[in-house]
Amino acid sequence: MSSNPFAIENQKTVLGHPVGLYILFFVEMWERFSYYGMRAILTLFLAAPIILDDPQSGYGWSNAETLSFYGTYTMFVYLMSIPGGWIADKFIGQKHAVMLGGWLLCAGHGILAVNAEWAFFTGLILIVVGVGFLKPNISTMVGGLYKVGDNKRDTGFYIFYMGINLGAFFGALTVGAVAAKYGWHHGFGLAGFGMALGQLVYIYGLKYLKGVGEYIGSESSPDKELMNKPLTKIEKDRMLVMFLSFLIIIVFWGAFEQAGGLMSLYTEQKTDRVLSFSLPLIGNEVPAAIFQSINAFFIIVFATFIAYFWSNWAKKGRESSSLFKMAVGLIIMAFGFFFMSKASTEVIMEGDEIVQKSAMIWLVLAYLFHTIGELCASPVALSFITKLAPVKYAAFMMGAYFAATGMGNKLAGFVGQLSEGAGEFQVFTGIAIFCTLFGILVLFILKPLKRLTHGAEDLSTQNG
Repeated sequence: MSSNPFAIENQKTVLGHPVGLYILFFVEMWERFSYYGMRAILTLFLAAPIILDDPQSGYGWSNAETLSFYGTYTMFVYLMSIPGGWIADKFIGQKHAVMLGGWLLCAGHGILAVNAEWAFFTGLILIVVGVGFLKPNISTMVGGLYKVGDNKRDTGFYIFYMGINLGAFFGALTVGAVAAKYGWHHGFGLAGFGMALGQLVYIYGLKYLKGVGEYIGSESSPDKELMNKPLTKIEKDRMLVMFLSFLIIIVFWGAFEQAGGLMSLYTEQKTDRVLSFSLPLIGNEVPAAIFQSINAFFIIVFATFIAYFWSNWAKKGRESSSLFKMAVGLIIMAFGFFFMSKASTEVIMEGDEIVQKSAMIWLVLAYLFHTIGELCASPVALSFITKLAPVKYAAFMMGAYFAATGMGNKLAGFVGQLSEGAGEFQVFTGIAIFCTLFGILVLFILKPLKRLTHGAEDLSTQNG
């Protein structure tokens, strides 16, 4: 297990959870504010036409070029979690890795505010490396706040997940609005300001994280012997089931991350975003980037309900393993794409000209189903890794999880590119059908997969 038994004694708690959880909550909230704020405008900026001396000038890339770059970039953002987790495990510990990642992200987002091509690509490189250090290690630190078998761990990850989505909601909403009103690089700059706030919170909160995320390979560490022991048969089986679960992760995010790619461009180009009334700052046309805040808004609204549903479901003795929830979440998310299929049937083209666009309601409904699916799958996946990963590979396995997310992002870009030739209706419908069938397959092989966990998830019941 990746829990740290030396970190959990005599911790100050708030609402039954360690104070450190809320520190990590706000750090992650601001980090995700910066990342999702930047992501909300990234593809739109790349595809925007080149207009000299205009703050709304982009790079004029085609949809295919934009989606290919988006998939590759977001893939590397998460693939860097493997070296980020490995370096934390082997050399510096998770706490210092998060600090280093935070500084790199502050630099990267800050540089993006500069209106120059060298600054754009330099900033993205720094963000890739920064997320690689911060993302897997801060999630592992959340798991390290709890005792082995503590049944509050899943709830703790739901709370932590709320921080992620508060940041994503306000990031996409405010950065998207500022970019639409004042220019792309003002939006990028606002994202950088959010990351700086997150770093300040982390520095302040270190006093509440004593003993959590420390490097356990040093001579003085009481946990050093755990680093030298070979893996047991049980640990090897659990590693295997984790790697198998990564296939679910790749498929899930390969579909879900159409939000930042194909769905974002579809919203900009083929969705009727004109309102019958005006809103402050944005007028009567909703900026396409703001639609990416809908997912986070729904998470904030429904997270407590979904967590309560699964808790009640488990109390009734029904199947409630993490793998079951991930499969169900995949199927629910898949159904959201049928609404996008419906939206694509409303678009009328005359040659290369769009004469009728689709209604906004289909996007909203798609994001609703995507959100419910995400709430079933993603928070428990994070908790699942911390339950099964051996201590010596704790951050590495969390890094591997995010690397699988990165592969899903690259898959999302590749699938999105297919719309150039096949068309949106075929792509959206194909995603919906494939993900549904894949989720059903996981349900059929659930029992043998659960046997490989050797009851790791039952410990919370035995000790709770």
